[in-house]
Amino acid sequence: MRRWAFLLRPQWLALIVLVIAFAYLCFTVLAPWQLGKNARTSKQNAQISASLSADPVPVTSLLPEQDSSAPEEQWRRVTATGHYLPDAQLLARLRVIEGEPAFEVLVPFVVDGGPTVLVDRGYVRPVGGSGVPSIPPVPDGTVTIEARLRDSEGLADKEPLEENGTRQVYSIHVPQIAELTGVPLAGSYLQLSENQPGVLTPMPLPHLDAGPFLSYGMQWIAFGIIAPIGLGYFVYAEVQQRRREKAADDKAAASPDVPLTTEEKLADRYGRRR
Repeated sequence: MRRWAFLLRPQWLALIVLVIAFAYLCFTVLAPWQLGKNARTSKQNAQISASLSADPVPVTSLLPEQDSSAPEEQWRRVTATGHYLPDAQLLARLRVIEGEPAFEVLVPFVVDGGPTVLVDRGYVRPVGGSGVPSIPPVPDGTVTIEARLRDSEGLADKEPLEENGTRQVYSIHVPQIAELTGVPLAGSYLQLSENQPGVLTPMPLPHLDAGPFLSYGMQWIAFGIIAPIGLGYFVYAEVQQRRREKAADDKAAASPDVPLTTEEKLADRYGRRR
């Protein structure tokens, strides 16, 4: 056991703890994080691809009740007939669309014979850096729209604000918007397609690109495997070095009157050339 006693030294204990912690994080946090992003991206790409060839369906077939949501039908094209509630319009701020800042314009829409849903009219660019531009009003009366079904976003950690009489939120979190506007909303929202009543500049579809997340996830798994192997190699090398030093010491003790030459000392430490 004495040959392994060096592992109890502080520097070796710190290295062992560091490697174990790193490998643990690789397998439990970093790799699942990237692989989860890959799974979500792949699912989104499949839903978008399916929606391109599927005919639109009435929104009430997917959101029949006021509290309905349809996460498995995201990006599905739907139609709805009803009217807008322009007094409850608000903006989603600090959005980045096609590499530039934008506001997304949100307004409730009452579906005839169905729920009230939040509609994303599209986006407008800020003026003067962060100012809200003039926004064309939604049409009055009953209209029929075509849109894509979208999931509610997560709740942002910033509180909504009102600026120049315009309510603004930091994420399209439907429950928060329902509470803010006082209008009950279905769990999913609609993203208007181009050339629809009330649309502004329509939101672009995401690129159908799986991204680098799968390769990143595999890299973290590889790092989690390589780190303990590297630690094992360094331990093995240290044990072998100590064995050579002990052999040299034993040889010197057996022949105290014959000191080792420089060449012999180097050979004991690094091995003899053949």
